[in-house]
Amino acid sequence: MPPVTTTLPTRLAAEHRDLDALFGTFLGALASGDAASSRFAIAAFDDELRRHTAEEERLVLPAPSERPLLPRDEEDEAARLHRELRLEHVQVRELAAMIRRLLEEKSDLEGARR
Repeated sequence: MPPVTTTLPTRLAAEHRDLDALFGTFLGALASGDAASSRFAIAAFDDELRRHTAEEERLVLPAPSERPLLPRDEEDEAARLHRELRLEHVQVRELAAMIRRLLEEKSDLEGARR
């Protein structure tokens, strides 16, 4: 039987749902006060988030070679949207990494909640 193929939008949407589920697992562990489970869950989310956003940026959000997050003088609507989505990716990766560091280095559950 040939492999089942999906379209890129379908695959990316499924990955977004998977990321939502991973983050939900983290929130549940955090709410229970379980530092070890929280560390494991945020690590799983952070790793998958980094893999997913790198692939999405490579396949869907082409960036100019220089200063990809800064506005261009002659930026059309699609280029502006791509730049803003890349910037949102940077922001969510940084937040996930900060939470991960708080939990891995300090087991700071309260800091991770903020």
